[in-house]
Amino acid sequence: MDPPVCKILDYGKFKYEAQKRKNEARKKQKIIDVKEIKLRPNIDNNDFIIKMKQVKKFIDNGDKVKITLRFRGREMAHQTLGATVLERVKDNTEELCKVETLPKLEGRQMVMILAPK
Repeated sequence: MDPPVCKILDYGKFKYEAQKRKNEARKKQKIIDVKEIKLRPNIDNNDFIIKMKQVKKFIDNGDKVKITLRFRGREMAHQTLGATVLERVKDNTEELCKVETLPKLEGRQMVMILAPK
């Protein structure tokens, strides 16, 4: 039979090293932000390309992206245009990220959330 092994140590030093390990772990963790991109239903092609570059930059940094499509006035009657724009966003970014929340209407805006893969 082997006798139980016991190690005598300085409790203060033990607590200090445990705190250092905890602080080191906190430094290494990545805080995920939610960045927002605002679009309109009748966005021009070049403006759309610039917004997609911003989305790609945010996703590459490891952040989630909230795409907000704002309807004003009579645009509420043409919600299919907004859904088409969000579908276009989804198609452009499908290799970079996944759709976390599908497009849904909240009042006068349609919202979709993208998360990095």
